[in-house]
Amino acid sequence: MAAFWTEPDFDDHEHVQVVRDRMSGLTAIIALHSTHLGPGAGGTRYWHYPEPKDAVRDALRLSRGMSYKNAMAGLPLGGGKAVILADKSGQKTQSMLEAFGDSVNALGGRYVTAEDVGISEADMVTVAGRTRYVSGLPVAGENAAGGDPGPFTAMGIYHGIRAAVRHRLGKDSMAGIHVAIQGTGSVGTGVARLLARDGATLTVADINDERAAGLARELGGKAVPSEAIMSVECDVFSPNALGAILDDDGIARLQAPIVAGGANNQLARQEHGAKLAARDILYAPDYVINAGGIISVAMEYLAKRQGEPSDINEVRKRIATIPGRLEDIWRESDATGVSSDAVADAMAQKLIGR
Repeated sequence: MAAFWTEPDFDDHEHVQVVRDRMSGLTAIIALHSTHLGPGAGGTRYWHYPEPKDAVRDALRLSRGMSYKNAMAGLPLGGGKAVILADKSGQKTQSMLEAFGDSVNALGGRYVTAEDVGISEADMVTVAGRTRYVSGLPVAGENAAGGDPGPFTAMGIYHGIRAAVRHRLGKDSMAGIHVAIQGTGSVGTGVARLLARDGATLTVADINDERAAGLARELGGKAVPSEAIMSVECDVFSPNALGAILDDDGIARLQAPIVAGGANNQLARQEHGAKLAARDILYAPDYVINAGGIISVAMEYLAKRQGEPSDINEVRKRIATIPGRLEDIWRESDATGVSSDAVADAMAQKLIGR
């Protein structure tokens, strides 16, 4: 494996660490991109990577995205991310999670973790048994913020889609707006239900065909094979699965004037933002529109550190500011001709001192 700092996605990261624990079988990568605004915060992903370099790439890209996301959300947190390398069986053990918790604890608070793809609230409880630098834990009380960040991520994406429809299509109502949703996990399902409540027309797809079909039946939408969703003629394409789907082929297939969804690192490469703009497709930068989950996690963690109860109403207020940030980006993009992803990156880099 090449040195981390020679990887194309290395962006002057402050800390990149490989964690190995022979007894539990743990192999993980923890990447801290920036702690300029506070401890690096970002979830832990549990995933099977065909090649180790894929895990390195994911950790580097995701941690940089968290720096930008936290800065643009106005949070006093930097950016970090961890990936735990699963074997082909996907077997995840308590001892593995405990060893990972020890590795987080050894960083002394420079990294704060929470759940991401492949990690549950219960997993975070296990990790929290070995370190206090963890959030996204179960909470008690209807007004308490915290727990699974998925519903809060979905809430922010929903607000962002509505903002995109207003900006590009000039419509304040989602009634009759056709949204094609890629991915029907926690976030994609949450987005779909919120949009269906507003009368949107939905087409959904997932690698789990049965799950997509079930959601379509529930909401009166249509399910299509996962390989077909990017070619659906619609008003909004909403990617809510894994990233790097907006490459040359994916962008060429799009038949939507808007791309707005929650997947991280949707652009396969930096130049793909400009390619979307060249096709006159309005793009909602992923780390801006999908910040709802980290807002919830951050409010939970910061309240706990201050010995105060977390407040779900404060989380909702902060999530409701996501459309305003997107509007600022789109207005500057419209005025300058610079693609929206580049505008957002420049804003975020200024905030983190780069």
